[in-house]
Amino acid sequence: MSRSTGLVPRSQASIPLASMRTVFRVGDVEKRLDKLPPRDHESLRATYERMLEKGAERFQVKPSGVPAMEHLYEELPNFTEVLDDVRRQLALCQDSRDALEITPMLLLGPPGIGKTHFAREVARLLGTGLGFVSMSSLTAGWVLSGASSQWKGARPGKVFETLVDGVYANPVMVVDEIDKARTEHAYDPLGALYSLLEHDTAEAFTDEFAEVAIDASQVIWVATANDERAIPEPILNRMNVFEVRAPDKAAARAIAERLYANIRGAHDWGRRFDPEPGEAVLERMSEMAPREMRRAWMTAFGNARLAGRGTLDLGDLPDSGPRRTPMGFVQ
Repeated sequence: MSRSTGLVPRSQASIPLASMRTVFRVGDVEKRLDKLPPRDHESLRATYERMLEKGAERFQVKPSGVPAMEHLYEELPNFTEVLDDVRRQLALCQDSRDALEITPMLLLGPPGIGKTHFAREVARLLGTGLGFVSMSSLTAGWVLSGASSQWKGARPGKVFETLVDGVYANPVMVVDEIDKARTEHAYDPLGALYSLLEHDTAEAFTDEFAEVAIDASQVIWVATANDERAIPEPILNRMNVFEVRAPDKAAARAIAERLYANIRGAHDWGRRFDPEPGEAVLERMSEMAPREMRRAWMTAFGNARLAGRGTLDLGDLPDSGPRRTPMGFVQ
């Protein structure tokens, strides 16, 4: 359920339209709280009390029109197909009372090409919140859906926390490296996605810890992966799958040049450096993955400053060759 409000949240891309959406039923929470034994389940009691304190309504936002996206096309030239799809879906809901609907998307591609950065930029573009789960570092199957309060150390899942503790009913939820999810015993880390990625079932998603239905139907899902073969077919079928390739030489050069200008302009010390990097330095930078570029520029700026120069040289860049063997004991 949603209703309009006069409050308009801030967005860097455009002025979003905001309505209020109820993400859980207060009466359900009150009933659960009343049934708890007086001195048991302190964590669960605190969760219910927090829900009642924060209330059940959250902002549901969408851009007032198709927002300006030229900067993203320039910054992420290898994401043109994905950006085109987002733009089409934004166009459908403009000038209407329909809520923003973005089909869940899976970004496939090698490490370091900007998949996670893209997801963060989508949240900024839409003017909504962001939830983030890195599947490569987690083994518990209840990361998304919560664990039963009967278990020691149990807590709500990430979806519940993002909706209850956040201020938005339609945050962008990033499931990073979904292909690296590791199954442990009977727990399936991706099990909750079978219902969360379906609009109808997501409307009454029940977190196993709180056992209160929440409306997760407006969540905007962005998953990233290196290899789709490790992802169950039913999940792939619920998402728009995009294969994102590493940027070509010209695109990589454009990304590097834009990053140089952004970093230089964002810092007071940037005025000490040339407005544009030299050709040789740009050529070397274009050989790097986008993920490595910011670190490389910062290293180069620091080295040039130590040398008392305002022009970056090739020698200021970090070694782009094979990584050194980590320090430690060698057997």
